[in-house]
Amino acid sequence: MPFVLDASVSLSWFFEDEDSDFARRVLRRLSTDTALVPSLWPIEVANVLVVAERRGRAGTAQVAAAIALSKNLPISVQDADSELVFGAVLDLARLQGLSAYDAAYLDLAMREGLPLATQDAAMRAAAEAVGVPLVE
Repeated sequence: MPFVLDASVSLSWFFEDEDSDFARRVLRRLSTDTALVPSLWPIEVANVLVVAERRGRAGTAQVAAAIALSKNLPISVQDADSELVFGAVLDLARLQGLSAYDAAYLDLAMREGLPLATQDAAMRAAAEAVGVPLVE
């Protein structure tokens, strides 16, 4: 079954100090399932990778490997127009105390009726509050 993938999970694949059993299970799940992400996901991933490179946390080869993995996984980037973002996403962020970035993932899960894969405690609580199932 497809699911919505949060950047907190996908980014943990690239850094040993963020590795977790949960993140590895989600990555294995992508061998049989597709993940959906909002259009901000590639920007978030790219930003974390470039900052890690600047701070010496990741080398050029590690960043290239992370990008290659990201491009080759069955991850479908879903567009969001400004009406959706300035409407439902903003409202959800306000109601659940989330950033607009995090609300975009939760909104996508709500609209598509899919479970959410996240390691973020606030997003997990918000998902439970609005009835979105979590990937376990």
